[in-house]
Amino acid sequence: MKLGAARAIGAEWVARYARSDAGFRGAYVSGSTVGLPDDAELAPSSDVDIVVITATDDPPAKPGKLRYRGTLLEVSYLPWSQLICADDVLASYHLAGSFRTDTIIDDPTGHLRTLQAYVAGHFAARPWVRRRCQDARRRIETRLAAIDASAPLHEQVLSWLFPTGVTTHVLLVAALRNPTVRLRYLAAREVLADHGQLGRYPELLDLLGCRDLPARRIRHHLRELTEVFDATAEVARTPFLFSSDITPPARPVAIDGSQELIDRGDHHEAVFWIIATFARCHTILAADAPELHRAFAPAFHAAVGDLGISSTEDIFRRAEEVTRFLPRLWQTAEDIMASNPGISG
Repeated sequence: MKLGAARAIGAEWVARYARSDAGFRGAYVSGSTVGLPDDAELAPSSDVDIVVITATDDPPAKPGKLRYRGTLLEVSYLPWSQLICADDVLASYHLAGSFRTDTIIDDPTGHLRTLQAYVAGHFAARPWVRRRCQDARRRIETRLAAIDASAPLHEQVLSWLFPTGVTTHVLLVAALRNPTVRLRYLAAREVLADHGQLGRYPELLDLLGCRDLPARRIRHHLRELTEVFDATAEVARTPFLFSSDITPPARPVAIDGSQELIDRGDHHEAVFWIIATFARCHTILAADAPELHRAFAPAFHAAVGDLGISSTEDIFRRAEEVTRFLPRLWQTAEDIMASNPGISG
């Protein structure tokens, strides 16, 4: 499917299911498709991210991944209050990128158009790029500092994994690239190669723990994950923020998308989402099917064990490695900003 057609289907979903809500304040496209032309192909392992803006500061749980008219959408809610101040949006690395181009689906108040024009006009200014890089760096620091030693290992893995993965986002933001989620390591490798910094990439893989992991082993973990994923999708009942990522409609992203990366030789780049999905499945199973959680535990422990993690002590040691890496990461981001012709001022 062409991306333009998928976006039109997303807009139709907004008109049919979101616009009639009393708190509706608009909607726009976000995520990895921002900046791509309408004639680009939407891969079967990709979705279209739709952000619905709501007047309430406490929006309902996001619908998440859903299939509508043959297109996989990822729908989330954002409080109106987060978009009131244009400078706050410009300084936010996860918000600004959606407004560098016109991704607006619906704008009943007119505010989104004004906001988009302002963000687009200042997006590439060096002070704002640096502030967004700082925003990403702070996310790494604060989330690593919040790891709960009393939590189960699968939850600790998630608390370590995601801020570790934000190291890639610092680099993507410095390069004016979209801070994508599942394909963050692949995108970071491309950025480092483009800016003559590819020698830094093995360090990112070392922080993740997969630099020397062979493709056959990663393929094995994906096979194990596939069984866990399908079992979890059948029994999941307790709502989590990521629940829609562990459902049959999300399988092409979590499973097929990882397989595609492995098949084309990007097996190290598949590790992040394989481990994230593994840990999320066990979070769900621990709540909804403890017997399956125990039965599938050896596969999960083998997967994280291959990354060098088998205990809480390992989690904190690896978090400290990320923290020690941050000055080198920041220098690399500064070098990318300095050599990026798209940055002004």
